Amino acid sequence: MIPAASLKILVIPGSLRTGSLNVRLAATIMAEFAEAGVKVRQISLADYPLPIYDGDLEAHSGVPAEAVKLKRMIGAHDGVVLVSPEYNSLPPPLLKNALDWVTRVNERGEPAGHVLRHRPFALASASEGRFGGARGLMMLRLMLTGCRAMVIPEQLALSFADQAYDERDRLKSGTDRDTLKALVRQLIDVAQEMRQYDEPEDPRP
Repeated sequence: MIPAASLKILVIPGSLRTGSLNVRLAATIMAEFAEAGVKVRQISLADYPLPIYDGDLEAHSGVPAEAVKLKRMIGAHDGVVLVSPEYNSLPPPLLKNALDWVTRVNERGEPAGHVLRHRPFALASASEGRFGGARGLMMLRLMLTGCRAMVIPEQLALSFADQAYDERDRLKSGTDRDTLKALVRQLIDVAQEMRQYDEPEDPRP
């Protein structure tokens, strides 16, 4: 089994808003992975500015360089956590558009969308409402599985997220903490299994 300490996990918030509850939740998820002994990194989609996906633009100019960079960033990690707000019961355009472009990257002989199919994804959301963004996560899961990505069953929909933290910036609810730990453990386990499967066998006798 691949040691957990050798895994690399990428956390991507689907929001750029100042004071975003989902960026805050992403930081909480980062801390949980770090506590589990896993290398973890958080990025901002502001560092990968992309136009709205347009087939004519792609045909004329190719896939934007920022989409290629984002695809390579995802490809450099063993698992990905998407922390997505919910807009009108859907994932936000920022996140969906980034994923749309990533699925169009085709380099080094890999088919388009290859990067999504070779590492597990976990989903989380935070909302001031009682559903915690769960409806948006359902649609995001549908989108990813439609791209043949492996999305783990465990997810975190943090309801009333503006009141969910104590004075030490930790989740107050034992249920929320347990769900977060379960998500982290499941993503680590699946990432270990997938990397074990993908790595070539040792040729030594």
